[in-house]
Amino acid sequence: MQVSSLNEVKIYSLSAGRSLPEWLSDRKKRALQKKDVDIRRRIELIQDFEMPTVSTKIKVSRDGQYIMAVGTYKPRIRCYDTYQLSQKFERCLDSEVVTFEILSDDYSKIVFLQCGRFVEFHSQHGHYYKTRIPKFGRDFSYHYPSCDLYFVGASSEVYRLNLEQGRFLNSLQTDASESNVCDINPVHFLFAMGTAEGKVECWDPRTRNRVGLLDCALNSVTAETEIEGLPSISALKFDGALNMAVGTSTGQVLLYDLRSSNPLIVKDHHYGLPIKSIQFQHQLDLIISADSRIIKMWNKDTGKIFTSMEPEHDINDVCLYPNSGMLMTANEAPKMNIYYIPVLGPAPKWCSFLDNLTEELEENPESTVYDDYKFVTRKDLENLGLAHLIGSSLLRAYMHGFFMDIRLYHKAKMMANPFAYEEYRREKIRQKIEETRAQRVQLKKLPKVNKELALKLIEEEGEEQQVARKRKQKNLPNLLKDDRFKVMFENPDFQVDEQSEEFRLLNPLVSKISEKRKRKLKLLEELEAQEQEEEEEPEGKASDAESSESSDDEKGWVEEVRKQRKLLRQEEKVKRQERLKEDQQTLLKPQFFEIKEGEEFRSFKDSAKKQKLMKKTLGDRLKLEEKIGTLDVSDTTVGSKQATFKLKKSEQQRKQQEAEKQHRQERKILRRSASHLKSKRGRGRLFR
Repeated sequence: MQVSSLNEVKIYSLSAGRSLPEWLSDRKKRALQKKDVDIRRRIELIQDFEMPTVSTKIKVSRDGQYIMAVGTYKPRIRCYDTYQLSQKFERCLDSEVVTFEILSDDYSKIVFLQCGRFVEFHSQHGHYYKTRIPKFGRDFSYHYPSCDLYFVGASSEVYRLNLEQGRFLNSLQTDASESNVCDINPVHFLFAMGTAEGKVECWDPRTRNRVGLLDCALNSVTAETEIEGLPSISALKFDGALNMAVGTSTGQVLLYDLRSSNPLIVKDHHYGLPIKSIQFQHQLDLIISADSRIIKMWNKDTGKIFTSMEPEHDINDVCLYPNSGMLMTANEAPKMNIYYIPVLGPAPKWCSFLDNLTEELEENPESTVYDDYKFVTRKDLENLGLAHLIGSSLLRAYMHGFFMDIRLYHKAKMMANPFAYEEYRREKIRQKIEETRAQRVQLKKLPKVNKELALKLIEEEGEEQQVARKRKQKNLPNLLKDDRFKVMFENPDFQVDEQSEEFRLLNPLVSKISEKRKRKLKLLEELEAQEQEEEEEPEGKASDAESSESSDDEKGWVEEVRKQRKLLRQEEKVKRQERLKEDQQTLLKPQFFEIKEGEEFRSFKDSAKKQKLMKKTLGDRLKLEEKIGTLDVSDTTVGSKQATFKLKKSEQQRKQQEAEKQHRQERKILRRSASHLKSKRGRGRLFR
């Protein structure tokens, strides 16, 4: 089991961890559990909760006892009994399932929409009936009052199949070219369908007339969304009598009130992937929307993110167990994931032990998901010599760096710096000694790192304290005593480099500003002393003096900056001359290069000819090849051209051909002719 936390919301992944092979004996399984800690600590909530290759859809029966999932390969459905925590049955199908619906409270009545236009009905014992619809279907909904199945797909019509009469009824003719999804409101049974043009059409099943039309593609374009192409509707879900959530193929979720044509809120996943599932969580007023990469939970009133989950494999479907904090997903992997989020609700009654387990984990916290990983930047990878791993599965991109396995990080660091542990140990010992020294009575000393900066801060602090005492104000916080900046005066990595170009150019300006600030403080003190006697005239004189001083200060620091720039140019010139002398003193040695296999060494003239030939156009090169005889170009009757290339023979082939020719001549000299042996006329006739 893995524990992760986002926005202070604990998420427990119950399907994490390795599974035991089925072909192992019970004795070997017990021995493996004793040896491997990960296998011993894993939680197999439901036995064999997986598919052979991929799981596509997952649903829970209305009584909450059965969990049904479909997947491949071969196409099949698996039913799991939650009371027994195991698989109840498995049935293989003829073709892959697009979607399915549980008509009864348990598993006794199921309808499957398959990819081959088939609609298959299953009862408690198994297969019951099979029929076909005229066009390929993509989704369907069941209308309980009339026992009608509404099928939408690659057609402008909505096909209706009445299960009471056992026949197709008149279809609903829509304005859309194709439809992707549909849903029926559980309160007033309004039928809604999402089209490929990005619109939602609402129909009244009683009158079979369209009662509403929403242009979701237009409403999904806002200042915060980034849309490429025309969005189509990929998900649709009703909530109560008035609310409806619509998901688009470009990754937006729109929440509507049926009384208005404008959305209440537009939420963007920022991945550009189609929304595959939308669920409502009523206890916390959350909407759970998922695309193939991420599951996001957000408040339906404000749109604020509650938490999110990013599984390892792509998501195909999401199912929220009713009245609980359990979430199940169908993925592009054999395992179907189970998540438990205690904030959303309690554990289901068939696995109530999860509440006690999570409480124990909170009392005894263990490592979270990212405790086994180390965050490194691109510069850290270059220092460790692991920059070539960027783009591989060993590094996972995150923000401005990467996550890598902590074991790989330690190995690479040991190889890059074998004495890092000794340095770390000495540093820890030094810190312990400094802590013991801090407990003694000692005089105030400057820190070992950034002494000049610390001295400057101490002087400024003394001046500010004097001004604060006179004005009876609160003292400002001390930068040296602030824990946030404590490392700057302890860690040598934060030492200010006074020889750097940036420091030397900025230092005159900073020093002049500090001097100006000191003079201003003194001037304010003098003004406060003379405030009772004269107010207007001294103020005017002070401002004149201040303006003259400021102009002198500006001239002074400008000259200082120019002086520093001149010194930097001279230093750069000296360095360039030194490098030039070193280059002149170095002796160039001849370099030898190994010729690749299959290549022949030719003179530089040949390479020059080849370069000239490569600079020519394709037409000139073809004419040259025709003159040499290595290329033969001819026109065909249909107007195309046919080119035949003759490759130059190698020296070995030429010698072999000459040897074969000489051998044939020798055989011709030695052979005896058989031309004098002639048969008599008519001897070869066997039949007349």
